Amino acid sequence: MNFTVLMSLYFKETPEFFDNAMTSIWCDQKNKPNEIILVLDGPLGQELQYCVNSWQKRLFSILRVFPLKNNVGLGKALNFGLEHCSNEWVFRMDTDDICTPDRFQKQVEFISNNPDIVVFGGQILEFEQTINDAKVLKAVPTKHEEIKQFAQSRCPFNHMTVAYKKDIILQLGGYKHHLFMEDYNLWLRVLGASYQVGNLSEVILHARVGNGMHARRKGLEYIKSEHQLLNLKKELKLQNPIHANMLFLVRSVFRLVPSSVLGKFYNTFLRKKVHK
Repeated sequence: MNFTVLMSLYFKETPEFFDNAMTSIWCDQKNKPNEIILVLDGPLGQELQYCVNSWQKRLFSILRVFPLKNNVGLGKALNFGLEHCSNEWVFRMDTDDICTPDRFQKQVEFISNNPDIVVFGGQILEFEQTINDAKVLKAVPTKHEEIKQFAQSRCPFNHMTVAYKKDIILQLGGYKHHLFMEDYNLWLRVLGASYQVGNLSEVILHARVGNGMHARRKGLEYIKSEHQLLNLKKELKLQNPIHANMLFLVRSVFRLVPSSVLGKFYNTFLRKKVHK
């Protein structure tokens, strides 16, 4: 089966991380993509651009690079790239994460066995330095009804693992401006349109989270984004309005607590330690 890997790259990425991500997409995969779409979200530094050029020379027509004059943000960059994807199925990937060698093989098999599914992802292990330290599991539910229920309170997919049907996503308007939550917004619209979704139960990617990333998800800008999320859930009738308002208040409170408390909450209640 032909499929496209869609990524967006901007100047703050580390060349080494990008190189590792590309290696996991191409060199290490049992089932390779026939197309990789890479959107350059604004000008890159010399070293990062050199890394991109090296992969272009290596992969020829497999890697198609589309530079944007200015940095427009992840959602808009992905929308631009989505328009240039040649295949029906598009697989997302971030430029600093590392796929498991069987990621694409498992996802292609899932597509063959689940013809009604239009969006699905998988489980991830988070790490800060190397994948040898990847011992924190970010789990998401696997069944449609479980995902729909889970989406009322939390994002039901690990975005960097997701595969979706291009035409369906474009039909729904693609990624829309929603500060910090473009993907969550999109998944709610997919569910609101009654499309079938799912998730693999296996870990298919190691995600680089960076030092203290979770603890920085706070402040008034995040509360504004939470309110936009509240209004969307009400509009799509995905959640009882009373429950939606209560959840908004709870989530907003956590956006105001000190970073140390927020980080501990993420690590204790929203993540699971695994033993290898």
